[in-house]
Amino acid sequence: MHLTPREQERLTIFTVAELARRRRSRGRRLNAPEAIALICDEILEQAWDGASLEEVVSAAQTLLTAGDVMDGVPSLVTHVQVEALFPNGTALVAVDAPFGPAAGQGPGWVEAGEGSVELNAGRERRTLPVLNEGDRTVYVSSHFPLTEVNAALAFDRERAAGMRLDIPAGTATAFPPGETLEVEVVVRSS
Repeated sequence: MHLTPREQERLTIFTVAELARRRRSRGRRLNAPEAIALICDEILEQAWDGASLEEVVSAAQTLLTAGDVMDGVPSLVTHVQVEALFPNGTALVAVDAPFGPAAGQGPGWVEAGEGSVELNAGRERRTLPVLNEGDRTVYVSSHFPLTEVNAALAFDRERAAGMRLDIPAGTATAFPPGETLEVEVVVRSS
């Protein structure tokens, strides 16, 4: 059997996730790779089954708690992300605080430094109108090449060559069916 690199990665995630499920069923706490694989496997399966991006992220955030993993794992693994195949295309699924908030921190807690940060400073930018001609919402993640997005999105692909959405890393933009969004795009890094 010949497997693509993506198929090999998927089997590795599944295998480690199954090990995590077995250990968890015996009352054992999971190490970082086991916990990450279990979360990623659940994300990939729910996306495959047709859950929305919001439903997938919500379920992933409640799958494991700090009590389910070894000491130190919540502070080591503060973010999990995996590219998942949804019925309407692939999307980067990003899960912050996958084991719940750290001690003393509430939901959405962020500690930021002084000042502001300009995203993609110095890069060429353009504004593009994008129409979703399909019947389902299409999500495009931050670093996905625009020329390779779902064919239901209608826009000037030639003008978008070498570009990506100008949004923070690990986030995505939703394109509802039948709607046109004006989006900022930026030259992708090499």
